[in-house]
Amino acid sequence: MSLSLSKKIASDLLKIKAVSLSPSAPFTWASGIQSPIYTDNRVTLAYPEVRTQIETGFAELIERVFPEVEVIAGTATAGIPHGAIIADYLQLPFAYIRSKPKDHGAGNQVEGRISAGQKMVVVEDLISTGGSVLEAVKAAEREGAEVLGVVAIFTYELEKAANKFAEDGVKLFTLTSYSELIEIAKETGYVSAEELTLLKKFKENQEMWQN
Repeated sequence: MSLSLSKKIASDLLKIKAVSLSPSAPFTWASGIQSPIYTDNRVTLAYPEVRTQIETGFAELIERVFPEVEVIAGTATAGIPHGAIIADYLQLPFAYIRSKPKDHGAGNQVEGRISAGQKMVVVEDLISTGGSVLEAVKAAEREGAEVLGVVAIFTYELEKAANKFAEDGVKLFTLTSYSELIEIAKETGYVSAEELTLLKKFKENQEMWQN
């Protein structure tokens, strides 16, 4: 992943408002965390140029770091469209991973056709605490896949997530990051110096950044 492409994607996420920064009026995440940033990467699907850049970046990243990949899997729901497009780019089989097994039929959690030992890369749109995508990885492994790693558009770079990926021994690669994004926000005047300080404090400590 080149630095220039990483910065371009970060810039585009801000431009199309897939990422919003509001240090003075924080967002509340589902986990209850008060955050100066909110991300909805589903918005990228509505912008063909941005979408193509992301999927091309993903395809190049996967070919470089996971050349032995045999199947692409998207997480439900945000990783599914990106994963399907990437699989098409790479001419590979595609599957998707439900957040929990179906409560009817065969009770599948992984939809598609996975053979034992098949080498898989899991696609996610966003890494926050890392919990949901790591559960998806475990579900795929229970189905017999050999998960090579996870790729995502964006990461908040939370220490909690880094620790979880390390504990589970799962490799993670992202197209861009929180650090990259707030640097772009600074360069473009998207945030003030005071807001930039708060954004940096959030990365260091999600509980105490407002104090």
